[in-house]
Amino acid sequence: MKVIFLKDVPRVGKRHDIKDVNDGYAMNFLLPNKLAVMATPKAIAELELRKKEILVEREVQEDLLMKNLEELKDKIITIKGKTNDIGHLFSAIHARDIVSAMKEQNHADINEAFIMLEKPIKETGEFEIPVKVNNKKSSFKLIVEGE
Repeated sequence: MKVIFLKDVPRVGKRHDIKDVNDGYAMNFLLPNKLAVMATPKAIAELELRKKEILVEREVQEDLLMKNLEELKDKIITIKGKTNDIGHLFSAIHARDIVSAMKEQNHADINEAFIMLEKPIKETGEFEIPVKVNNKKSSFKLIVEGE
């Protein structure tokens, strides 16, 4: 029986794949659990239309992402923290701290998984923070000041 997968099924098929599977497997597992639908001509036509919509949507998102990454290059984020006499912070600055400061100061929302910190920042000064989304890279300046 030919089915169109609605969700990824490990070792069987990925979302939007059209595959031939055993009738029993389709009727007893895939269809009742809404992991797939039968591949009728109408369903296949709808899938092709949906794939085109997804491609257009993905292109728009990539354009927006590129614009956001370009804007990010000019940003300067300032974070203040308590320091000792020689300029070391009592608590390290992590990616989540940078994300919250960015939201607060520049109203920019970026996922903390995209910020590529080798290790948490533990001292005052200026730092170039790399950002990587898919294969696109950018960076912004972070200034850490003592209180």
